[in-house]
Amino acid sequence: MLFHYHIWTPHLEETEAWYTARGFHVSQRIGKKNGEFSSFNLPLTWNDFRTDQILFRIIEMKRGGVNATIAFGKIVRFDHIGFLIQPGDLQMILDRAETLSFTVQPNERRTFLQTPYGLRIELQVHEDAIADTDGTTLERLTLTTPLEGLEADLAKLFDQPVPQIQTVRGEKTVLQEAVFSDVSLAGTDPNGVQLVCS
Repeated sequence: MLFHYHIWTPHLEETEAWYTARGFHVSQRIGKKNGEFSSFNLPLTWNDFRTDQILFRIIEMKRGGVNATIAFGKIVRFDHIGFLIQPGDLQMILDRAETLSFTVQPNERRTFLQTPYGLRIELQVHEDAIADTDGTTLERLTLTTPLEGLEADLAKLFDQPVPQIQTVRGEKTVLQEAVFSDVSLAGTDPNGVQLVCS
């Protein structure tokens, strides 16, 4: 199940506020302050740390079955998409990833696959990656990619078509559109991602 996308952006506070206004809640903020990683989670607000020159590694926001994360970057850049999978399917997917020459980057919480399409794929087996069951789902992502073949490789990776990911050709990998099940999420976020309802 498609559940997640991650963007690097210089517009952290604005992006967090934009998603919060649409019903997302901040589940964690992790950033580097004075050379050390710390959490800046709720109930802390931006007024508590805005002047501290924190380099945020992740600001995770959740709503229903959707997890959107942002991190500080000098330019807007799309990083990865995430799929929630059954634990018993993980090894088969990793075996297929090797046949596709995707680089596997495991860690204790999740596994990343580096693809040649300018994005990574997150494989998540922990149900708590999803906030709750309010019915909000991520129906589809449209990406611009310079290289053709992502849809075909995803079908091979998951051993079935993945219609939730659609691509168009472009000069670089960009997240253009996210389609949600809830009309209240419609709009264009501060990073140029168009959110629409299905």
